[in-house]
Amino acid sequence: QVQLVESGGGSVQTGGSLRLSCVISGNSGRQFNMAWFRQAPGKEREGVASIEMNGYIHQYRNSVQGRFTLSKDNAKNTLYLQMNDLKPEDTAMYYCAASGYPGTISHRSPLSLWTIWGQGTQVTVSS
Repeated sequence: QVQLVESGGGSVQTGGSLRLSCVISGNSGRQFNMAWFRQAPGKEREGVASIEMNGYIHQYRNSVQGRFTLSKDNAKNTLYLQMNDLKPEDTAMYYCAASGYPGTISHRSPLSLWTIWGQGTQVTVSS
């Protein structure tokens, strides 16, 4: 059974940086489309960034483009989200997600396609 465990959240001031990690286990070497989502209190879950299963295509939400960067360490089975120049509007619970969909999907794809979720890690940015 594939499991995702996020870490790296915390509290920072505007302009600060955090690096989120998502460790994948139980995948037996199988590759998945991966993504980061976030959900602020009272708001819907929204896609932040995604990487297709071969790791070549990275896509980002417009509001984080140029500030957030995805990377993947296959040897460590870990997906990272480097977040720089953080803003108060980035405050949310961040979730790692995986999809075994047999094609390329992105964080813009329907949530129903993302079938494996981590427990989330809180990011709080103060002004």
